[in-house]
Parts: sequence; structure tokens; C-alpha cells
Amino acid sequence: MTVPTLAGRRVFVVGASSGIGRAVAVGAVRAGAEVVMTARRKDRLDDAVAEAGGGTAVDADVAKPEECARAAERAGRHLGQIDLVVFAAGMAPLRRIEETTAGDWAATMATNVVGLNLLTSALLPRLAPGAVVAALSSEAVDHARYGLVAYGASKAALDASLRHWRVEHPEIRFTCVAVGSTVGTDFSAGFDRELLASAYKAWTKQGLTQKTYMKADDVGAVLLGLLATSLAFPGVSLEQVTLRSPAGAFDDADLVAEGPARAQTDSASTSGAK
Repeated sequence: MTVPTLAGRRVFVVGASSGIGRAVAVGAVRAGAEVVMTARRKDRLDDAVAEAGGGTAVDADVAKPEECARAAERAGRHLGQIDLVVFAAGMAPLRRIEETTAGDWAATMATNVVGLNLLTSALLPRLAPGAVVAALSSEAVDHARYGLVAYGASKAALDASLRHWRVEHPEIRFTCVAVGSTVGTDFSAGFDRELLASAYKAWTKQGLTQKTYMKADDVGAVLLGLLATSLAFPGVSLEQVTLRSPAGAFDDADLVAEGPARAQTDSASTSGAK
């Protein structure tokens, strides 16, 4: 059997300016796909296009409904019918649950849930028969993490949204990708360092912190391989995928030895992309 590739496929990557989304977008271009990349930061998108050696950059903020419609229209204009959509946009405030504000809740849901649904709605007329829409979720759905209530709740809502899309639009295949701890993302760039240290201790006590993390480029490569194979077999739906490091959990003894330093320098204690 020939190994499926993305050569000749039309791919739209949302959240392509950094992290896993960028790795997917760059990898898809290099695999021979025609790719439109979107994110808020046009300069970072231009960098990704230059790195990939191709692709089209479309700056848009999926937290804004009108920009979801504009991004979908421009993607369709460049690609025609779209074979694959990868939704890797996301945000996460680090807050104790009682300190999570209405603004935190609104911004997180707007990006992680509402943006996905509005963009998918706008893309429907532009999706090829048997197209795949893959959205990045998180292990935080099943394992509550100190300080990440809005993020975890938003990803649970994303998962539920995909289940409903499958019911109402079985002609499109929707894949939920739960991603474990990954480095090389912007996920925790805005986190308060002191609160992150406290959260890190709590995550370790829960057995949620692994000794080594996955790399964003590796996750992107594995994801592209899976999705290329899925596209090649339209009679099979890849509904739920979990990508996580095979390493064991970081325990209390490790925390005593190196936890505080690691918590301060860790750039991605849980998965994320922006």
C-alpha cells in the first residue's frame, strides 16, 4: 500500500503563527499541499510562510465573528474546495477559579469554542466531500488542572461541539485531537510566574506533570501523518485522537529536587497553541 501524503491537498490551518499550528502549516506546505494559514499576528504568519517556502497568510482573529466569516471567504478564494481544516487557535488564562473574571471566561470561550463553531459554519459551503475538520483539544478536559478552569471548560465545550457537528453534518469528518504537554508553544507566555510555580506543584501532586514533554514540531508531524491517512480513506472517520509523551509522571521527589526552577522556566506545562 502506498503511504498517503498531503501532496495536492487543499489545507486551511487556523492558529498557524506559532506552536503546533505553525508546525502543521509548515509541514503541510513542505508535503506538497496548497495551504492557507491564519492567525492574529500577520508578521508571525509571514515568517511561517517564509519558513515553509510557500502558503498564503491571512490574518484574522477568530474571537471576532466578522473575522471568522472573512477568513473563511479568503480561504475559499485561495483554495477553492478545502480538504482539510486544522483548528489550532487557542488561549488560556492562568487564574485561580475564584479569580477568573468575566473577561477571562468570555475571551477563552470566544477563541476556543465560538470561533471554532462560527468558522466551521462559514466554511461549510467550501468543504470538499469527505473533508476533515480537526480541532486541537487537551487532556485538561478529563484531568482538571489547578488554575486552568476556563481553558478546561472551553475544551470540554469544544469536544461537545464536534460531537454535535458529526450528528448534523455526517458528510464531513470531525476529528478531536487531545494534546498532552508540549514545548515550543506560546501557551504559557502570559502566565504569572509566581502562580505558575504554585500550579506546577499542584499538577505534580495530581500526577499530571510528565518528566519530558513532546515537541511542537514532532506533534505537528505525527498529526499530519494521521490526517493525510484519514483523507485517503473517506470511508473511515478518525473521531478521537490523543497525543501525549510516553514519559512517566514527574513525582514529589523530582519536585523537591528541581520543581521550582522548572516551574519558572517551563514554557508549556500543558498543551496549547496560539
